[in-house]
Amino acid sequence: MSDREAAREDGDARELTPPPAPSELLGGALGEAARRAGFDPAADASTGRVVWQAMGGFRGVLESVLPSLAFLVVYTLWPEPLWISLVASVGLAAVFTILRFAQRSTPAAALGGLVAAAFAAALALFTGQGEQNFLPGLITNAAYGTAILISALVGWSVIGLAGGFLMGEGTAWRRDRRKRRVYFWLAIAWAALFYARLAVQLPLYLAGAVTELGTAKLLMGLPLFAPLVAVTWLAVRALYPRGDSADRA
Repeated sequence: MSDREAAREDGDARELTPPPAPSELLGGALGEAARRAGFDPAADASTGRVVWQAMGGFRGVLESVLPSLAFLVVYTLWPEPLWISLVASVGLAAVFTILRFAQRSTPAAALGGLVAAAFAAALALFTGQGEQNFLPGLITNAAYGTAILISALVGWSVIGLAGGFLMGEGTAWRRDRRKRRVYFWLAIAWAALFYARLAVQLPLYLAGAVTELGTAKLLMGLPLFAPLVAVTWLAVRALYPRGDSADRA
């Protein structure tokens, strides 16, 4: 067979191969993101370690908590001028990002936090209202909660997409009634978390209660995120006893 004929056959084979479905692309991306976050079924890790990795370890906790805490403390002590509180928050986010780059570690989380903090600060400075510093977070909670809820209601739980590809079975979990039910309720639980934050924080935002809003954001952040990560991890592991995932086959 000539090289030209071989190339033609390869091209024909590629044309016959259907492109991946959107659910496969999304599931693969979610699964890979979950694996990078510490949800690796091939690793013999305890639930506590998985939760700790999902939070980004000690540095991740500091990056998540300190900018908001700095804004809250400074604003409580010196509500005017507003820019002092905003500089404290954005400044800490910038420090964490610089440290990430200096140590050549993955800067994505810190950089994302810096961009979010800078945008929120610009919004607050433009309006002169401290509560606007929390508006992007409220929008994020609404968007995540709605997306996850819809995914559950239409039968394509994003938790299931991530778990299925993470455990090596793709979307096959949708043919298993037990798995489908578990993934549905896990998605409902995550959507409830985001909506609970919104239900508590939105009235405070509308009332302009900046100190109370900042406190609620901190208390409803990692303290609620960590237990739900643990529940999700335990539930998914229960669906796939050791040796049952495709990765171990």
